[in-house]
Amino acid sequence: MHKICDVSMEKNILEENQHIAEHNEELFKEHGIRAFNVLGAIGSGKTSLIESLYKGMGDKKVGAIAGDLTGEDDHLRFKALGMPSKAINTGKDCHLDAHYVSHALDDFPLEEIDYLFIENVGNLICPVDFPLGTESDIVVISVTEGDDMIRKHPLIFSQADVTVVNKVDLADIMGVDLEVIHSDFKKVNPNGTLIEADARKGKGMDELATLLNIPYSLPR
Repeated sequence: MHKICDVSMEKNILEENQHIAEHNEELFKEHGIRAFNVLGAIGSGKTSLIESLYKGMGDKKVGAIAGDLTGEDDHLRFKALGMPSKAINTGKDCHLDAHYVSHALDDFPLEEIDYLFIENVGNLICPVDFPLGTESDIVVISVTEGDDMIRKHPLIFSQADVTVVNKVDLADIMGVDLEVIHSDFKKVNPNGTLIEADARKGKGMDELATLLNIPYSLPR
């Protein structure tokens, strides 16, 4: 039996989210902050990617917001590196929305950062309809998820500003064909950019930083 959805209610929710996202965007501009939304499934390597970028950004002022259903594991990893950080726990909500981010920004030290990475809840479906006010969406997938992830979740990849295929050092072990991933990506986002990476070792981070136009040099 199918549930009957209230389309008007859904429209109102999305419109309100868009309104708050625009407010967030204005707040970032007011403080001179460049903000990035980092999306991907659980275990794809979102946290490692943010950590790796941060380590190569030298003395730049970088902050992070870590979204999860519960817990502070990623938030504590960012804090351990010395990054201003805040955890958002969504409970049962499978994505961040602009309202969650807006509340997090209320007591975030915006004057202390120039760059902000927002790590979304681990999910490739729910976050698609909820912009946060960031300038770019970075979608991270891992070869450990298989080489059919783009075919199974085309919408998020069609909207991505940059897609990162992480843990490519494990591709052969996992029996994953990277050419299949590239081919599938071009079908859903022919003008998009896909990067192969191993975030924990820094592979691909210089290319990603160049695309995002952020300062980066390989850590010594």
